[in-house]
Amino acid sequence: MSVVEIHGARRPSLPLARMTGATLVVLVVLFALAGPLLVPGDPFAQSLMKALAGPEAAAPLGYDHLGRSVFHRLAHALRLSPLIALAAVATAGAAGLLLGTLAAAQGGWADRILTMLADALLALPGLLLVLIVLAILPGTALGFWAGLSLVLWVEFFRLTRAATRETLASPAVQASRLLGFGPAYLFRTHVWPEIAPMMLTAAAFGTATAIMAIAALGFVHVGMRAPTPELGLMMVELLPYWREAPLALLSPVLATFALLLGLTLLAGSRET
Repeated sequence: MSVVEIHGARRPSLPLARMTGATLVVLVVLFALAGPLLVPGDPFAQSLMKALAGPEAAAPLGYDHLGRSVFHRLAHALRLSPLIALAAVATAGAAGLLLGTLAAAQGGWADRILTMLADALLALPGLLLVLIVLAILPGTALGFWAGLSLVLWVEFFRLTRAATRETLASPAVQASRLLGFGPAYLFRTHVWPEIAPMMLTAAAFGTATAIMAIAALGFVHVGMRAPTPELGLMMVELLPYWREAPLALLSPVLATFALLLGLTLLAGSRET
């Protein structure tokens, strides 16, 4: 079988993967935004008489160990974690794009210093950096945003620097410079079209990584503090009661899995 035939056989799977990923993400977003509107309720309201009770009209996913609606807590958690992740990815992407373009365009000492800084941060485990920031700003969304931004900007910087250096050395950019076009035109016309697909892919992967990091730290009681609804914190709170209320535990697990799978399919389907 030829290479063309192989690529031709793979191409139909890309739209399917992208559609599946988009569907999963949209369903999770709709649940988070529209769920509390269709079934009004308070994610913080407690009723110990209903502790670990099964689903009912006011709580379609049942109640946790403190008699709080899992449905409303899950909807709140699915707004909180992705919002922090998106804010961190936006900040990291902007910083990485700016610094990566600067390093590629300027070269010399600016390139060496920025590359050395990125390599130094890359040598440290990402969760360790987030933990250090959370030690300064414990239990806050601001701490997660700052820590995740500090971790994620390195990937955007490396991608931007590598792609921009190659693009700036192309004959098309050299011709534009000879014609007198400035840096803004060169970036808009030549650089951004080349790096945009990679940046979007990195943003999807970065969002999934950030959500997973927030959930993982919440699972080990580091991060958002109770009673704030957060995916990892919900899992660790409900884990001791998995026999009495399996649906309550499975709800945040399946929601997290669906969101991460959707983002991964969206990111992976862009790789051609």
